[in-house]
Amino acid sequence: MSGPTKNGTGKPVRAAGCVLWRRTDSGGLEVCLVHRPRWADWSHPKGKLKRGESALAAARREVLEETGQRCVPGAALPTVRYTVGDRPKEVVYWAAEATGGAFVPGDEVDRVCWLAPAAARALLTRERDRELLDALLATLADTPGP
Repeated sequence: MSGPTKNGTGKPVRAAGCVLWRRTDSGGLEVCLVHRPRWADWSHPKGKLKRGESALAAARREVLEETGQRCVPGAALPTVRYTVGDRPKEVVYWAAEATGGAFVPGDEVDRVCWLAPAAARALLTRERDRELLDALLATLADTPGP
């Protein structure tokens, strides 16, 4: 096992998540954002992979743990790479349609909100999360409706 490295070198921390969405009764689109009190930010649900867990399984688990929602993952979205402290981090994302559930606040996520894309864009803390929202919208625009 290697310790922390300088300049973001070494084996990346592997994580996965989803840009979670749903259709409103009127046919509009809403995106789910999570508030993480530790970081005081608004983001998409994501988290580290457990040993032996696939990225897709981790993404679904994290959505359920952080939002209370079950989901159906769809298209892969861009992988995001950044450095946390001295460690590189790699987060694999999917577009995922919410299929139901109920949010229960916890230590990691204390609030969720469902917003139209423009409002979600304004609330997201990081530019990389706005880019994921754009990727979701492009993916949904390219997908035939029901």
